[in-house]
Amino acid sequence: MQRIGKWNWEEKEEVTSTNDEAEALSQRVKDGEYVVTAIRQTQGRGRRGRSWIGYEGNLFMSFLQKIKPSQIGEIVFIVSLSLFESLKDIFPNINIKLKWPNDILVENNKISGILLEKGAGDYLIIGIGVNLVGAPKLEGVLYPATSLQEKGYEVDRRILLRKYIEIYDKNYEKWQAEGFKSIRDKWLKNVKGLGEEIEVHMEKENKRGIFADIDETGALILEQGNKKEKIYAGDIFYIDKHR
Repeated sequence: MQRIGKWNWEEKEEVTSTNDEAEALSQRVKDGEYVVTAIRQTQGRGRRGRSWIGYEGNLFMSFLQKIKPSQIGEIVFIVSLSLFESLKDIFPNINIKLKWPNDILVENNKISGILLEKGAGDYLIIGIGVNLVGAPKLEGVLYPATSLQEKGYEVDRRILLRKYIEIYDKNYEKWQAEGFKSIRDKWLKNVKGLGEEIEVHMEKENKRGIFADIDETGALILEQGNKKEKIYAGDIFYIDKHR
């Protein structure tokens, strides 16, 4: 096992998913912070039980860190903001936006997936997949996946891994010292659709309104006339005024 800063780093040739490997690791260790990466991932998964199709050369990484359950809602935003800032640091001119709750869009195409799962003990598993060299072509999706390479940006997965760890650690320390507001403010400056009309697709219904804010827990605040409602889970779609 190697080290990147404070992180113990283990790289695998092929795994079902790096989250599976991190979960197994959490059963064996009691202390410390770990990151697992893989060259190939055969059964990656995303939010809500969706599959995550991976291509060799993409970045698959899962972090194992002790996080209180009450803090998970805030951690999601640290994770996505750190990926956004990592890509902006490497490619200053990239056309990139955050999408609530934890997606990254490059030129309105999805570039990554983030999945948080419970590990053993107090460990949280933070799984991240980034399409560096390839992405699946799926029919009937409003925000199709893309890869950085398809958009003209090339970076080695290990370079992005190290940059991500550097920026994540800075944001994590800032959050610990200053609280969620410092992360929330940076996140809101870079999110797509703030102040605009959106549609939120939830498990049992869809709702339309203005994307007004996120609250101190990361819930989306949807404004419908004089009414404001908190949305805790869902997929948002932006309303195209020109259609």
